[in-house]
This record gives sequence, C-alpha cells and structure tokens, in this order.
Amino acid sequence: MNNSLSKAGQYLGLKRNIILMLGLTVLMYTGEKMWERFIPKYLDGLGASILIIGAFGFLQNFLGAIWALPGGYIADHLGNRRAFMVFSVMAIVGYIIAIAFNSWIAVFVGMLFFFGWSNVALPGSMSLITKTLGRGKTVMGISMHSLIRRVPMALGPIIGGYLIVSYGLLIGIKIAFGISIALSLIGMIFINKLTTDEQETKPEKIKPLQLWKTFDKKLKNLLVSDILVRFCEQIPYVFVVIWCLNVVKISASEFGYLTAIEMVTSALIFIPVANYSDKLEKKPFIVITFIFFTIFPFMLYFSNSFGLLAVAFFIRGLKEFGEPTRKALILELSKKGTEARSFGMYYFIRDGIVAFAGFLGGVLWKVSPELNLFLATGFGVLGTLYFAFFGRGTDTNSEIAKL
Repeated sequence: MNNSLSKAGQYLGLKRNIILMLGLTVLMYTGEKMWERFIPKYLDGLGASILIIGAFGFLQNFLGAIWALPGGYIADHLGNRRAFMVFSVMAIVGYIIAIAFNSWIAVFVGMLFFFGWSNVALPGSMSLITKTLGRGKTVMGISMHSLIRRVPMALGPIIGGYLIVSYGLLIGIKIAFGISIALSLIGMIFINKLTTDEQETKPEKIKPLQLWKTFDKKLKNLLVSDILVRFCEQIPYVFVVIWCLNVVKISASEFGYLTAIEMVTSALIFIPVANYSDKLEKKPFIVITFIFFTIFPFMLYFSNSFGLLAVAFFIRGLKEFGEPTRKALILELSKKGTEARSFGMYYFIRDGIVAFAGFLGGVLWKVSPELNLFLATGFGVLGTLYFAFFGRGTDTNSEIAKL
C-alpha cells in the first residue's frame, strides 16, 4: 500500500515542497473565491455607480498584469518562502482595509493588496515547481497546480453564497473577508515549512527592459500568438452568459450545469496530458489548445439549444489541454536564474494588452453579438496560425522520448 502511494506521489510530482505549495494554494484561493463573484453586488450595496462597478472589472484584469512582474522579481530575489510570506501579509492588509471601512473606495484600495495574490504568487509558484521537480516533470507539477485550483473555484462561491444568505450582503462579505484573513494565517504555517531556497549568491540584477532583451525569438513568438488567442477568449468573455440566457434563453441553473461541464472536462484532462507533454515535443499540445480557444466562440454562435451549448462548453473545457504545457514552455525558454521574473514579465505584457479586449468586446457587442463572436474567432485563427508557423518548442524536447 505504502509502495503504491509512493509511486503515485512520484508520478504526480508530489514532493514535500509541492504538497505544501498546493496546500497554500487551496487556502488562499478558497479565501479569494468566497467573495470574488459577489464583489460587484457588494459594491452596488455600498452605493457604487454602474461606471464604478464596470471599472472594477477592468481593474481586476489590469491588477493581474501589474502584479505579475513585481511578483516574479520578489520571488527571484527573496526566494519562494520569503516571497510567499510577503504576498500573504499584503493580502491580510488588504482584507483589513476592506473590513474596516464601509466604502467602495476602501474595497478598491484593499484590492491593490488582496486581489493580486493569485497573480503576484503565480510566478513564484511556477518557479518553485521547476526548481523542485526539474524540467522532466514541470508540466505534471503545473497540471497539479491547475487541478487543485479547481477545488476553491467550486467550494469558495458555495461558502460565500451561504454567508450572504445567512447574514445579508454587507455583513456576509465582511465575514468572508475575515475568513480569508484566517486562511492566510494558516497558509503562513505551510509557507514556514517550505524548504529554504535562498541562494548563496544574489540573483543577477536585471532591469525590466534588460529582462525583455533576454527573451529569445521562441519566447517572443509564443507571447505574440498567446496575446492574439487571448483576445479571442476575452472579447466575448463577459457576454457568454448573456448569449446563453438572453439569446438561447436557457435558465440560470442550466448555465450552472454548462459551467460544471467545462470545469469537469478541464480537470479530467490535466494529468493524462501532462504525462505525455513532459515526454514529447511541446509545440503540438499548445497548437491544439489554441485551436480549442478558437473553436469556442464560433461554436457558441451556432448553439441554439442546451445540447449544442453543452458541446460548446465541453470544447471550452478542452482549451486547458495544453495550458500547463504553455506555462512550462515559458519557464524552459527563460534565461536560467530569471524564471520567475521572466514568467512575470510575460504575463505583465500579455495581460496588460489583453485587459483592453473587454472594451473592444463591449463595442463589438453593441454593434452586434455576431460581430463580437466572429471577430473573436478571427483573432483565434490568427494566433493559432502564427504559432503553427513561427512557434517553437525547446531544443531539449525536440525529440520524442520513450513512453
């Protein structure tokens, strides 16, 4: 029995530091997901205008881009353990601000600290996986990280909804913030048990512009294609629920089932795909992923029943097919010793540009939903073709290894 568990742990890349990092991820993400989807309604309850609530959506995406770059620098310079501790303290400070003041302004200020945790910690998490498992198991480690994040995505909103029903909107969200503080404190115990990774010599000092110059052509081509494909995703992103409920006229509960189909599909493919991606050339996995991104808005347009929507959301779930592979490729193409910073720079550029896709999507949707969906598909085609022709994997994975 113990031998079987040991083999399973080795197969899944579950070394001590990885287990601790996954535990930390569950705690922090559960705290985050309890209130995340209810914040627009919470802002409304605090008297925020429609424009302010709209600005929240932009700020949410923009903060993800802004925090990724310093998150990578902090992780490379302080080491993963100290960096995670800094990020957790920042989150706690943000929650305290949001709890202390009954104002939407306080929420926005607090967001600067607590809404960035998942983004600011992501480069450090990815570099920890690479350092702990080595490149031969990187995709499996990232897949486990992606898989474990689905637990809070499912559990958090249920807890948050219960708190709101039981205590009312304003008090319920504040309680959720308080629980998030408690989970952050528990997370610090996990952080403290991480094996220290401080380097004997300080990491090379590289300014952001110099860091960009270290990106080789392979990584830049991946970035360009990724930006185009993310425009395909984000242009219709906030309007998908409107299309399903207002155009196809399914119920809200049926839309919940569609979301479940997407999540279950993505969860089921992570581990088997990771097993092969770690052994084979990475480029085909990423191309297939980009194809699924591209098909979804096109398929959505022709889905005029719940059954066809279920097929579309199944395809949407398959877009996670090569996402861990793409993240692993970013790390492998980064200059050695700058993995976290390079990962952060990549996301800083990508998400900073893609944040504006939502505005474009709104303009297109106002003209016509069809234009929104078809232009999104066009961006996906461009991104997929660009990577198919100009994208490359890594030299070390260019030959197929034995299965």
